[in-house]
Amino acid sequence: MRAFRQFLFYGTLAATIAITPATTVAQTPSGSSSVPPKYAPDVPAKITTPDTVTTRIGTLRFKDGAPDAATAQLAYDQLDFGRGVDAFMKGMSATSVHAMCRGFEQAGIKLNQGIGITADLFDARSLFLTANTTTVYVVLCIDLKDGPMVMRVPPRVLGPVDDADFRWVTDVGLTGPDKGAGGDYLFVPPGYKGALPAQGYHIANPRTNRLLVFYRAFVEKGDIAAAVAGVKAKAGVFPLSRAAAPPATGVVNISGLKFNTISANDFSYYEELNAVVQNEPADWVDPDAVGLYGAIGIRKGQPFAPDARMKGILTDAVAVANAIARTNLYASRDPKTRIYTDRQWWTPFVGGSYQFLNGAERLLDARMMFFYYATGITPAMTESRPGTGSAYAITVRDATGSYLDPNRTYKVTLPGPIPAKDFWSFTVYDNQTRSLLPTDQKLAGLDSTLPGATAHHHGISILINADDSGRLDADIDSEPERAERNHRKQDRQKHGAIGVRAQHAIVFVIPGEAGDLRCVSVRLRRFHCSAPIPAQRMVLPIA
Repeated sequence: MRAFRQFLFYGTLAATIAITPATTVAQTPSGSSSVPPKYAPDVPAKITTPDTVTTRIGTLRFKDGAPDAATAQLAYDQLDFGRGVDAFMKGMSATSVHAMCRGFEQAGIKLNQGIGITADLFDARSLFLTANTTTVYVVLCIDLKDGPMVMRVPPRVLGPVDDADFRWVTDVGLTGPDKGAGGDYLFVPPGYKGALPAQGYHIANPRTNRLLVFYRAFVEKGDIAAAVAGVKAKAGVFPLSRAAAPPATGVVNISGLKFNTISANDFSYYEELNAVVQNEPADWVDPDAVGLYGAIGIRKGQPFAPDARMKGILTDAVAVANAIARTNLYASRDPKTRIYTDRQWWTPFVGGSYQFLNGAERLLDARMMFFYYATGITPAMTESRPGTGSAYAITVRDATGSYLDPNRTYKVTLPGPIPAKDFWSFTVYDNQTRSLLPTDQKLAGLDSTLPGATAHHHGISILINADDSGRLDADIDSEPERAERNHRKQDRQKHGAIGVRAQHAIVFVIPGEAGDLRCVSVRLRRFHCSAPIPAQRMVLPIA
């Protein structure tokens, strides 16, 4: 037994010595070196760590490959910082859904009990990523923690249902299983084992408890009131357990209300992410994402309480991550985002995949771009084939590549015939919020559903300019070129020189059915333009 114990001791000692490179040269009792051990390998330099390494985070110091205390601190600070940045990039999809549902509650839409509708359309008072100002929206959030939920959808609508990580669940309306006829959708909680109806519902099985729904109600012949009435008469949400006698669904007109649905860009971002994790099943995202969030202290069933050091690192990380996301959006280095080689228009749907996939590759920058800029994931948004789907073109720059300057005049031309079967639209957004542009008038956009905008076979010229009154006083001719010349003449009379203006405005000019023009003026400070029209025929020089 004594020999066995001695053997274990020697084995442990040998294992300990083996991790110390300095012991590979035997020492004599007097301290002089002898020849290398008989069983020493030839060690390539590339697998060793120098005693001093200069890096972007500072000078790192090691002894026989082991870090000193200062180096260990630098390494862990960098590791936590990097994971904080990654958690922003990965989790912004989830916090966007969270922020939208929180904003809906701020607007008075009760979870699982009500819907919101833009009965008087959206305007800039509501903070909402890339919303449209000429569409009737219906919005709601659903939570499945207490059991299956039913959502009743009216006819003639279009939109997606997404889960808590902004993954597509199903479409409703024209591109959904009801094919535009309307119907009842049944959403089943993750892991639900109870009985379900055999018929009467379009059933979906999402991976998360929280669901986000928003769909458009089509406005026909400019009759917004009729579209709203159709939604109110048919739309609903209620638990499956009360399907025999559904409770009344509350309807909130969210037009003109001030509420925020945009996720944070400061430390509170991580608090939003923690709120999502606590509400969802443990496996709501893949294990790598669960591990990433856990590595910065966000774990299901545990409080998120970073110490002063970690909070400082995460505050720094979210600032850098936000800068990366903004740069990726406004100055993308990916040539595949460009629609043209000689113009500034780009698309957030690189590769035409709503999952941001290129074969087996996840296009991380494309995913980041979309979720920082927009909302709503559905395969229909990436379909740009003739006869179906949508196409989106965005620009923040003029024809020279400079960022749009609200002190200058621009013209955008959509040559006719505009190849849009159902509708086209042109909207201006604020660069800071990515939401509708704050103005002195209601609308910051136009589309083909507006009266007088349906006959657009000659194309449309849109003037983006500034005016000290917030309104265009010039006489506008039915020819876009003459309209621009008249505007410039009027501007010279008022200001003495083109480009000298006290306020900023955007003007949309649309040829009307009888040769007249419809003009909408919008005051602005910072802006970018988004034109959701088919890219195949689009010629949109901004100059």
